[in-house]
Amino acid sequence: MKIIKLFLLVVLFWSDPTSAQNGINIIPQPNSIEYSEGKLILDKDLAIIAEDSLGNEAHFLSEILKKGFGQKPGIKSKGKGFHLEIDKSLPEVIGDEGYILEIGEQEISIKAHTARGVFYGIQSFRQLLPEEFEFMTYKKDISLPKLKITDHARFSWRSFMLDESRHFKGKAVVKDLLDQMALLKMNTFHWHLTDDQGWRIEIKKYPKLTEIGSKRKDTQKARKSDERTGEPHEGFYTQQDIKEVIEYAKKLHIEIVPEIEMPGHAMAAIAAYPWLGSLGTTKEVSVIFGKMDDSFLISDPKVVKFLEDVLDEVMNLFPGNVVHIGGDEVNFDTWQNNAEIQNYMEKKNLKTPVDLQIYFTNGISNYIDEAGKRMMGWNEIMGDDIHGERKSEDLEVEQKLASSAIVHFWKGDLKLINRAVEEGYDVVNSNHWDTYLDYTYERLPLKKSYAFDPVPKGLEERYHAKILGLGTQMWSEWIPTVEKMEKQIYPRLAAYAEVGWTSPDQKSFERFQHKLELLKERWELKGINYHSD
Repeated sequence: MKIIKLFLLVVLFWSDPTSAQNGINIIPQPNSIEYSEGKLILDKDLAIIAEDSLGNEAHFLSEILKKGFGQKPGIKSKGKGFHLEIDKSLPEVIGDEGYILEIGEQEISIKAHTARGVFYGIQSFRQLLPEEFEFMTYKKDISLPKLKITDHARFSWRSFMLDESRHFKGKAVVKDLLDQMALLKMNTFHWHLTDDQGWRIEIKKYPKLTEIGSKRKDTQKARKSDERTGEPHEGFYTQQDIKEVIEYAKKLHIEIVPEIEMPGHAMAAIAAYPWLGSLGTTKEVSVIFGKMDDSFLISDPKVVKFLEDVLDEVMNLFPGNVVHIGGDEVNFDTWQNNAEIQNYMEKKNLKTPVDLQIYFTNGISNYIDEAGKRMMGWNEIMGDDIHGERKSEDLEVEQKLASSAIVHFWKGDLKLINRAVEEGYDVVNSNHWDTYLDYTYERLPLKKSYAFDPVPKGLEERYHAKILGLGTQMWSEWIPTVEKMEKQIYPRLAAYAEVGWTSPDQKSFERFQHKLELLKERWELKGINYHSD
């Protein structure tokens, strides 16, 4: 492959330069920084040179520079100055997301294996510029230190999840979140789109899912409370909306993983089409939160066909490789009291409701596999009693989860992670004690977020590669407003970004706190709310 170069003309022009920052304050912390004597001064008179394959990255960089310099650099095919190169000869340790950023006295270069690596090099370069650069026409000189950054990601899965079933936020909010994820080199947006309290994605074959399932009459105000807000809540994304967000995320090198809950957390769908339910009593979208009684009647072939139809539209819409099906918090008492389900279990020789769920999940997993994608689900899909609520006769589970499934750990003994990887499963670690953003800062302080390690202590090194990475989750039951949501997310999102990217031996909470103060300045200029001690 040809070396592809993007050039930004950098010249020594102005006098009395001021440093862009006091030191290197990049989040997540780069894995290697080598300093040299000398500095480089940026000039607003610049040109960007890039071939078509780096057009997205060239355009992104030009927009950043336009914000600060007040003029948009031209993009050309030849020139010299700031080199952005796709270079397949770089060391393998850099991987598909790593990069090398070098600043000399006369030029800057970013080299990477892929356009994604180039993009992440640009994110680091952004953070070398003054915090206010992107929010005003910058009049001062910008001085950058001579250095070489060699950087790569520790984990391939660095995810942020937004639950919009409970409280719908909308496209503009989602795009703002994607922007901050990109700045922090997070690469996976986990979109929780369906649950008991709202169905948020248009499915053309089943229009009532949004006509009825996207609306609820009221909302519970607090846990275990009979108080209600007294106001209806609604909202959903058309498929055109979804395509728009997907295209936006693609330019930021973020993959979107949709979550379509099954077999539990299904009451919004059941309210739209009551024949989907196991109870036969669900007529409205739930206005309360928690573990609900109803779930899909998965013994009925028509219900399974409905779910496959939904997945068809979802998989055709989302280009990513993973579809999340939830799979958590199924109320097995409902199944045990349903004669149709009991007959089905006897016919299929399924001894327990857990076996039934795994049997169903494997069918869905196979269906997703046939479409060339992988199924992911919360770790109940393995059949473990993570809530400690089963009867003794339901503890012996004979069914085994499909080997292609990705296990999303959120609750239970950490030894369950060890067992999953030893049995060959890929795991994303989202242990709720360490990653749930709806938790208060007293329960999950910033220091604890930063200290989280997705690799469980004591896990044999030969299994470390089975830990794909981490996810942090913004559950929205009690987070109705954007302001409150942002204060729960920020600044902890920055901590998780460094957990996912930076090698443990390069982490320092004290240094992170210092860098965070500068990032907070960016957030303030952007109008983003954040939690402050």
